[in-house]
Amino acid sequence: MTVDVFLTRSAAFLPYSPVTNEEIEEVLGTIGGQASRARRLILRSNGIQSRHYAIDRATGRPGMTNAQLTVQAIRALGDDIGTVDCLATGTSLPDQLLPNHAVMVHGELGWPRLEAVSCAGICLSGTAALKHAWLSVRAGDAQRAVATGSELVSPLLMASNFEAEFAHKVQALEGRPEIAFEKDFLRWMLSDGAGAVLLERAPRGPLSLRVDWIDLSSAAHELPACMYAGTDRDADGALQGWMQSSPAKWHTDSTFAIKQDVRLLNENIARATLGDPLRELIAKRNLKASEIDWFLPHLSSFYFEQPMHECLEAVGLPIPRERWFTNLAQKGNTGAASPYIMLDELLRSGRIREGQKLLMFIPESGRFSSGFVHLEAVSQ
Repeated sequence: MTVDVFLTRSAAFLPYSPVTNEEIEEVLGTIGGQASRARRLILRSNGIQSRHYAIDRATGRPGMTNAQLTVQAIRALGDDIGTVDCLATGTSLPDQLLPNHAVMVHGELGWPRLEAVSCAGICLSGTAALKHAWLSVRAGDAQRAVATGSELVSPLLMASNFEAEFAHKVQALEGRPEIAFEKDFLRWMLSDGAGAVLLERAPRGPLSLRVDWIDLSSAAHELPACMYAGTDRDADGALQGWMQSSPAKWHTDSTFAIKQDVRLLNENIARATLGDPLRELIAKRNLKASEIDWFLPHLSSFYFEQPMHECLEAVGLPIPRERWFTNLAQKGNTGAASPYIMLDELLRSGRIREGQKLLMFIPESGRFSSGFVHLEAVSQ
């Protein structure tokens, strides 16, 4: 027999002080000593005004690991949450290939034995972790579960990672040796952070959120990879993973850099991650715009705000902009952590009232996956 599941606490952690647009290259560095030609254009388009990097400005080195970021968010849930039976984590970039992120977080926490599950992916990995935690409590396997989303991407964005490729291009006498736009693009889009939520079988405190359902889906059957790392495309456009390449090419081709096919993204993101799956959900879940009090979209860029708005109208769920909530401009695009950080800020704002319904939308451009989370505010 399944039971209702309630999100009773949330927390977020953003490392160090905010970094403004003009400070980004001071923290990440310039490639080949040259300021990026694309920086201003990309920042003007994405609308992000500040973000956080886990880079210690005094040393120019990462100041904490992804696991440590995640633990900071979990500890911010409070010392009185009780015994946790299940820990589910999601991140794009764990600190190591093996072992998984969840057990490293568990080790940092020092909590007693529990189920530790790590979900792979990109932006949707944190929501996949949330679904695992929700299902564990719902099925009665766990009385209490913690789910997290976290990202530590700044070490990959630092200029030092691209110097070998830059030098190789200069030696090859290319006329324009700057790093390809597909790699430079994401240096101005991504940042660090972590979020956590506590799920229980009963409400707690003055206000909790009942988790009604979580739906995840993938469009990989019809679309190629759009965002990737640790791999490069061959002459035919197929992805060749790092194990199929020589270590020398890892450096000269910046194989481990995160890449984005911007044209493929722009042409498909609204339809493949919002329009198509939402049409099915409207019928399956009997969704009505009039019954959704808060819409929380994970936007990687404000460039996509209008296309997403138009897509909602086209599928018959025209949620007015005044019911949207996002903190992208101030907190940046923190990938798998973004939905957690966004929800935590809205909860702490005091703007949610009992009986209000929330719909969260989490797209992922990796190979065009998406997630939807429906919650309702309840009192104890």
